[in-house]
Amino acid sequence: MNQAPSLITMMQELIGTASVSSTAPGWDQSNRDVIEKLEGWLSGIGFKTEVLDVPDHPGKANLIATLGSGPGGLVFSGHTDTVPYDQGRWDSDPFKLHERDQRLYGLGTCDMKGFFALAIEAVKDFLDQPLKQPLIILATADEETSMSGAKALADLGRPKARYAVIGEPTGMKPVHMHKGMMMQRVKVRGQAGHSSNPALGNNALEAMHAVMSELLQFRKELQAKYQNALFEVAEPTLNLGCIHGGDNPNRICGHCELDFDLRPLPGMNNQELAGQIEQRLNSVADRFQIQLECEALFPGIPAFENRADSELVRLAESLTGHTAETVAYGTEGPFMQQLGMDTIIMGPGSIDQAHQPNEFIDLSQIEPSIAILKQMISRCCL
Repeated sequence: MNQAPSLITMMQELIGTASVSSTAPGWDQSNRDVIEKLEGWLSGIGFKTEVLDVPDHPGKANLIATLGSGPGGLVFSGHTDTVPYDQGRWDSDPFKLHERDQRLYGLGTCDMKGFFALAIEAVKDFLDQPLKQPLIILATADEETSMSGAKALADLGRPKARYAVIGEPTGMKPVHMHKGMMMQRVKVRGQAGHSSNPALGNNALEAMHAVMSELLQFRKELQAKYQNALFEVAEPTLNLGCIHGGDNPNRICGHCELDFDLRPLPGMNNQELAGQIEQRLNSVADRFQIQLECEALFPGIPAFENRADSELVRLAESLTGHTAETVAYGTEGPFMQQLGMDTIIMGPGSIDQAHQPNEFIDLSQIEPSIAILKQMISRCCL
């Protein structure tokens, strides 16, 4: 049996292997090199490995690596992609691991390639012990964009296990609940014409003004109806993000587009919300006699909620000394739940460093994080 590289070597190689995912084709990259690197390390230390292509996403793949066999078991899950980076705003090469000020810097150190290195380091103590329940390391594609990797696994119905820990950067504090996310675009098409005579056209910007008013009224109604005091922002949010329309002051605007996002609370259904929005905006289209189209900018993330008294939440709380929390950002948690797993979000690093120039993980977090992962393996697999 081969040995996996040292922790620092694993982090250097993972950070040095570019795997940006982006909705912009010029940025988007394959994640297969990262998947194959992880597959080589894990198969070399005794894991049974499967590389699974993500349907309809060329160059994208998931990895299921399993040590041991049987029902139940524990999944350590992470995504292999990173967001794009700001060229020129980093103080060092984002694709080279740099140590300074008791921190490790690099793109993906906390979000979240570093988690794989820590998980594999934790596993090394258990390679010669017979596991009563399997340990699975799961690596996914495109979490930062479409979540196509996690969705493909949910559709496939694999892997099966009892528990799942998603190693997003939470400072090793367990998270048992987060909001969902929807990103929508509204397209309004009116009729261009000379601005000297409004009768010559049908102003798409004026219709969009009514669309925005309708969306803000919908937000007001949602926030009156839904509240969850466990969240820092206790109500669902709806943000009007960007708007584009028209081309000249002396032309009646013939076309306008608005992008917005909606972050629902647990208990709110994304599809139902999209249907309600479309119904309300269709009434605006009828009133202004314009063409209106609603479309999703990406498939969306359901809200995530695990019981505060679930076995895994209680175990994580006892091992970390932290009460399970809520966060506003989305994760692959809902898709692990769809596979029937008791799921939490918990990993090293801080979300405050994610998606930022000079992303880092504190060296002081590494050994305590590995120790907690070892305890989880011992409790769930031995």
